Amino acid sequence: MKKFFLVLTVALLVAVGTLGACTIFAVGKGATVDGSTMSTHSCDSTSDDLRVWLIPSMPAGTERDVVLDGRAGADYSQFPAVKDYGKNGMVLDTYTTERDTNRYIHAMYSFMNDKGLAMGESTCSYDRNSEQGKLVKKAFANKEGIYDCYMLQDIALENCNTAREAVEFMGKLVTEYGWNGSAECIDICDGNEAWVFEVYGANYWVAARVPDDMIFVAANRARINFFVEDDPDNYLYAPGIKEFAIENGLWDGEGDFIPCYTFAPYPYRPYSTRREWVAMMTLDPTLNLDPEEKDTDRNWPCFVKPQNKVSVQDIFELYGNYYQGTEYDTTKSIWAGQFGDPLNPAQDWTQRAINSYRCTYVQIANVKSWLPEEARCLVWFGWGAQSCTYLTPLFGSQLSLPEHFGRGFRSEYDENSGWWNNVLVQQLARINYTAAIEDIKAARDQKMLDQYDITFAIQNQAAKMIKNGQKEAALELLTTYSNQQANMWFETYDDLAKTLISNYMLGAVKGSTWGIPYTDFWNELSASEWGQYK
Repeated sequence: MKKFFLVLTVALLVAVGTLGACTIFAVGKGATVDGSTMSTHSCDSTSDDLRVWLIPSMPAGTERDVVLDGRAGADYSQFPAVKDYGKNGMVLDTYTTERDTNRYIHAMYSFMNDKGLAMGESTCSYDRNSEQGKLVKKAFANKEGIYDCYMLQDIALENCNTAREAVEFMGKLVTEYGWNGSAECIDICDGNEAWVFEVYGANYWVAARVPDDMIFVAANRARINFFVEDDPDNYLYAPGIKEFAIENGLWDGEGDFIPCYTFAPYPYRPYSTRREWVAMMTLDPTLNLDPEEKDTDRNWPCFVKPQNKVSVQDIFELYGNYYQGTEYDTTKSIWAGQFGDPLNPAQDWTQRAINSYRCTYVQIANVKSWLPEEARCLVWFGWGAQSCTYLTPLFGSQLSLPEHFGRGFRSEYDENSGWWNNVLVQQLARINYTAAIEDIKAARDQKMLDQYDITFAIQNQAAKMIKNGQKEAALELLTTYSNQQANMWFETYDDLAKTLISNYMLGAVKGSTWGIPYTDFWNELSASEWGQYK
């Protein structure tokens, strides 16, 4: 790499980050019903860019910029011919590609390439007021490098074909050039393996392979709570990581070395731990985890073996979880109002659920190793709150995306934007959520189930074509199918928005304001209030 940045400049940079709010799952191939691996991400910040593009392959010898914070407002629609890194983007370095790069799907956080390598991320906060947190802050002060999470995922997808290769590649870059930004937990899969890569600051990181029969979940916290030496097949880490911890007073060299606590301590954080608790308890109720556990770093497992193997739909339903059936159910609070609305923004700070009103997008990679690369690189994608959205099948190998994928800004309504198309339905559902969610399910659920079967058939057909030497025709098939599904969903939700307006405007139900059913919780809460007016 050819460095031309000034260390002083880097040290003074304050990257404009987004509010950490993401939930991720990494699923081993033995834990899924179809033998695929999964890596997922719900991008839940209020300031994420909404648009999605395809980045083409770049020929060997191309000089590529290393950009810090080159996301919000940046336009990658014609990249690399046109390099628009937005108002905050700053070029800190360049590198030259040694071979032709991979095509990949670019979003706020890029997530799938044409080889079937997929990834997601969860920004990790730590308790800066704790004694350990103060030591971490001091240890990493003035040690900014040049790679942030956006750039690290881009460059890994461009240059790597497998999860293990991506872990080693990203680790090498962080070790050599340093990290810039908050700690991150990145989940990675390739059809054969699933990994978790945590980067904390300066040049320090660890990575663990998810056991094939298990699932990893993280919600804005570092979660790798064990350390294994001399097992490179399953565990990798930065050189000198223990020595750095001892030198900076982060670990005394005695007892267990717990990376997540040592470098990003937040063992009790209901904003995060409660999401992890409900996910792990849903996957395996026999764990009997305590949602009020104060030392999750030591007392919670890093991985969970599900009682039943999971499907894409199972993970999608986990993303729609709002603690239903538990004491934290967000529909049973004053913030939910008379119609049990789990998407009220006030709930985000009282009972943060996996399902979030401010979700920009959710993606669930579903990679089957036995298919040719161009057919295996499937990821399911949806905009907006997970309980209200749908999933569209996308392929890292497809040749184009519908226009509505590359449109939209939060500050200006655009009826031709995929994100706005979804969040309009989401917002209209809040007029009378109890009734509206049933309209959404009626318009969505059966189509989703049919789509899973059809997509698998299309993948198999494309695989046969590739094996018969018809790769270009197979890519055309995958592209046509994906775009047809994307446009179908856009039209479905355009019609659904009109249905919700007509059904629930002005608090009515299909035009009637009489006999509107409120939730039992609301009726009980308001019984004494109502009595004074009788």
